[in-house]
Amino acid sequence: MDKLRLLQTRKQTILQAGKNIRENINALIDKDSFVELSSFSFSKNDFYSEGAEGEGVVTGFATIESYPFYIVAQNSEVLSGGVSKANCDKIVKCLNQAEKSATPVIYLLSSLGVQIGEGVNVLEGLANLILKASQLKGSVPQYLIVNGDVYGQTAVLAGICDFKFFIDKKSVLAANSPLVLSAKSGVNLSKYEVGGVKGLDKANIADFQVKDYNEIRQNIDKITSLLSGNVEDCEELNEVIVSLDKKNDVKSLMSVFDKDSAIEIGTAYSPEIKCLLGRIGGISVAAVMFDGEQGVTLNAENVRKLKDFAEFVCCFGLPYITFVNTLGIRDDLSANNSLVLKEIAEYVGIIDCIDAAKISVVTGKAVGLGYTVFAAKSIGYDYTYAFANSRIALFDSVQGAEIEFSEEKNADKAKLSERYSDENSDPINAARGGYIDDIIQPSFLKQYLIASLQMLLK
Repeated sequence: MDKLRLLQTRKQTILQAGKNIRENINALIDKDSFVELSSFSFSKNDFYSEGAEGEGVVTGFATIESYPFYIVAQNSEVLSGGVSKANCDKIVKCLNQAEKSATPVIYLLSSLGVQIGEGVNVLEGLANLILKASQLKGSVPQYLIVNGDVYGQTAVLAGICDFKFFIDKKSVLAANSPLVLSAKSGVNLSKYEVGGVKGLDKANIADFQVKDYNEIRQNIDKITSLLSGNVEDCEELNEVIVSLDKKNDVKSLMSVFDKDSAIEIGTAYSPEIKCLLGRIGGISVAAVMFDGEQGVTLNAENVRKLKDFAEFVCCFGLPYITFVNTLGIRDDLSANNSLVLKEIAEYVGIIDCIDAAKISVVTGKAVGLGYTVFAAKSIGYDYTYAFANSRIALFDSVQGAEIEFSEEKNADKAKLSERYSDENSDPINAARGGYIDDIIQPSFLKQYLIASLQMLLK
């Protein structure tokens, strides 16, 4: 028997079985950089009476812009896209290698659930996979691409991975079949309305909505560069952002980042909270901005978004900058009867664990709990700055005026509110107590941040 010819035949069978998924991988990575692992894994499914070439998953390593990644790509064309124990074991083997070499992992997931006929065996395999992915969290970045329909327990990986990508008109993620979910809810929805980006706008799962693999590649390359910790040359060290003196909304504040360096994570969920990675003065940073003209009120959902982002920042040692414009907890019954207080308490605990630089800039309002959590020196911020036209107070202007000037029964509320803001919300009051390091002209913000980051860089 010609062993070399037999090897070529076997390889051809495996390549044919995974032709489409390999095309997806090649669209993501550097040309000819993929090295496949465990390619000859093979098992038999008694229910389907057919073999599972490659166990329905392609694993290996490759590079993106010369940076190494381990690749896990489910092949939905094998055994109807069902997950098997052998499938899970093969993935875990790859994750063990990633853990050993501290190399990031990219998952391309596409699965219709578990394979029929495997019984509890596949559940044990899934438990092992979920555990190993959880153990990698915080030590190596994990990127997940919803590469088609992802149903069942594999979807749990979306709750573990650091960055999740949804492709337009292709990605659907659901814990159960969307048809079942729609029927049990008494509605008639398409699978995209159930498990697409819009259908998951309350799940904090869809970090990026992209058009194609090229866009995913660009985002992964950008994030990888930011997480590397390398300080890049910057020609904008003394930049004056004149527009900030006129308007300090989120769009204007984005100018503080070096050109084309910023990337926003999780645009679909609680969009009033902006979670960003970027460079300021060539230094990689993580930043949070509150997008609300009158200040953002806190609820369980948007604080959870802040908490998840802060946890990621803590794990990967990035400087953390908070641009504050918040009024504290939303004052209604639904917020009061929610997990908001628990989420805030956990957020504070995570902030305390961030060992890198922590800088707070009050750009708008820091009222009540909004100041305590996001600007107070006692929380652990290394530097706290405030714009000259910002407001720092116990209460928002209207509520504060009603308390401060309660004896003036017939006074104009609007005038009292303005008076309260001028007399009690001026950041100079906090600065006098030593709680604000400097009150700054907004146009010089970038210079202050660069100087602070350079002093705190470890």
